[in-house]
Amino acid sequence: MKSNKIAIISVMFCFFCMGFVDLVGIASNYVKADLQLSDSVANVFPSLVFFWFLIFSVPTGVLMNKIGRKKTVLLSLVVTVVSLLLPLFGETFPIMLTAFSLLGIGNALMQTSLNPLVTCVMASSRSGEAGEGALASTLTFGQFIKAIASFIAPYLAMWGATAVIPNFGYDWRILFAIFLIVGILATAVLASVQIEEPRTEGAQQGIGTQFAEAFKLLSPRGIGGGLVFLSFLGIVCHVGIDVGTNTTAPKILMERLGMSLNEAAFATSLYFIFRTIGCFTGSFFLRVLKTRTFFIISAVCMALSMVCMAIGSNQWMLYVGIALVGYGNSNIFSMCFANALQAVPEKQNEVSGLMIMGLFGGTLFPLAMGLASDAMGQVGAVLCMAVGVLYLFSYIPKLK
Repeated sequence: MKSNKIAIISVMFCFFCMGFVDLVGIASNYVKADLQLSDSVANVFPSLVFFWFLIFSVPTGVLMNKIGRKKTVLLSLVVTVVSLLLPLFGETFPIMLTAFSLLGIGNALMQTSLNPLVTCVMASSRSGEAGEGALASTLTFGQFIKAIASFIAPYLAMWGATAVIPNFGYDWRILFAIFLIVGILATAVLASVQIEEPRTEGAQQGIGTQFAEAFKLLSPRGIGGGLVFLSFLGIVCHVGIDVGTNTTAPKILMERLGMSLNEAAFATSLYFIFRTIGCFTGSFFLRVLKTRTFFIISAVCMALSMVCMAIGSNQWMLYVGIALVGYGNSNIFSMCFANALQAVPEKQNEVSGLMIMGLFGGTLFPLAMGLASDAMGQVGAVLCMAVGVLYLFSYIPKLK
């Protein structure tokens, strides 16, 4: 029992490190201001971070079959630590581009391998397989821990930009130094813990065969009426809305209320505060409510938020919209992910890779939103996110 508790603590520590990727929203706004970039150019940074999920997610599933889930998570932590170290040497465009790329690669490795590792810890603590409700609840609690890192990132950036820090002066990049220390600690804690992993069914297959088997699961006419494919699209929309709100919310306040960047940065924190609340309460609701019922509640919150952000012209209405999308979007990932894992329990590594590949939505949405906002203001960006919300309503009948 003691070793299981330590294992759970170690993976939750990793979930906190997973939240580092969300600093890209506020960081891209500071880089835009410092380097005097346009919206469409600045949005390349969050898009670049999530582009690597398309490239590395499925290969990471194959890598897990070869070296195991824990070792893959440790590799992801090392890559993340390097990405946090680079911005401390400068803020040039090439350095920030490289740092955000490594942050995306490390996070792709981490998100693909950490969620299946949770199933190992859960199965060990329960002496068997974790049920869908318990798994979704645990993954949601992990997202709650992740959201803590997400919502403190803007505060750390604002603090660095407005307070004199020894050896830094006024510099928002202090958040990289703080997260760097946490990343090193998380690596050491996980490395010291022993976690029993099951034998993987496809481990003896060739790499080409494993890739082919993984992508077969993504067929629209595949498992459970294409459930893996539909869950994949659900995660694309979830992450697109997540990164889109993270990046666009401050811009909406600056455009409509005339706030400065430091004042508007609170919008990002507000989003993650309510996302954190949503994850914390969701870990309870997913144990006592049907998954479909809670998904409907979440989707309705997001629909209302799109209306508020599209037409809102005063502070309270915009804040309500940001809060609603934060709460509504907080549990979508866990519900889609758990639904897909339970559909093909014997292929969890491959399914995990495919689901995390859906985080590529964090590339597609910001690029489209940047072009739309350059053309018609931030309302264009909100309309792009609204398309994702509409898809989530169509996913509801596929939930158990």
